[in-house]
Amino acid sequence: MLIVLVSAALVVADARFDRLYQVRSAIATGLAPVYWLGNAPYQFSDWVAGLFVNKEDLQQENEDLKARLLILERRALKYAALASENNELRRLMNSSEVLDDRVIVGEVVGVSPDPFSHEIIINKGQRDGLFNGQAVLDAHGLMGQVVQTSQITSRILLVSDSSHAVPVEVVRNGLRAILLGTGDTNTLDLVHVPDTADIREGDLLVSSGLGERFPRGYPVAEVSRISKEPGEPFVSIQAAPKAELNQSRLVLVVFPPKAQRHRKAVWERRLLQ
Repeated sequence: MLIVLVSAALVVADARFDRLYQVRSAIATGLAPVYWLGNAPYQFSDWVAGLFVNKEDLQQENEDLKARLLILERRALKYAALASENNELRRLMNSSEVLDDRVIVGEVVGVSPDPFSHEIIINKGQRDGLFNGQAVLDAHGLMGQVVQTSQITSRILLVSDSSHAVPVEVVRNGLRAILLGTGDTNTLDLVHVPDTADIREGDLLVSSGLGERFPRGYPVAEVSRISKEPGEPFVSIQAAPKAELNQSRLVLVVFPPKAQRHRKAVWERRLLQ
């Protein structure tokens, strides 16, 4: 009976007043070697088993680990690619929000092997409503125009091609000029600019809309260098394309307003007659 009363008192003291915390801690510390000795046979058996692992098992385990590592690395690369594509799509959508024209997103699936021809191929074609002359942009600026279409693909002539020209104007003051490709993806030439023209390095050039080939207001290039030769009526001006011509994988193909497209079709039919 005495033992029961003492036990009850200890339980109440521990539950209400936490008086036995130090006692339990001391007991647990004292029993730690007992726990270790109890687990020692299992640790010893695992150690002995490890001594008799043959070379083939180790090699197989090594190959399995390498395979798992390759799978994880591939997944990491895939996730990185998906994240990059998601960011690019977001930039494209942000660009399309400021356009009045309808657009469609295309993906670059090929590049012209001819070093003297700056052309790319995208995975959109006639079945998607594409036609020659449409403007093509990336998230940063004008890339070029559609020059050939098939049912499922289209060929895009980049603004850097030596045969390409874009009517542009300076955003700061509205000065108009023609921007020509040079065959260098990093450099464009602004031609027929008088030496008295108000133009500066850093000026933004946008499409002027003249000729109705490119809708007005699309960023094309930024003036990077201006040189004036004594006695020459025109200045030599170089500009850097705003579009990432060698890097962009997703592009926007612009559909102009129906009225403009109708006038363009009529004009092309007259040329063929």
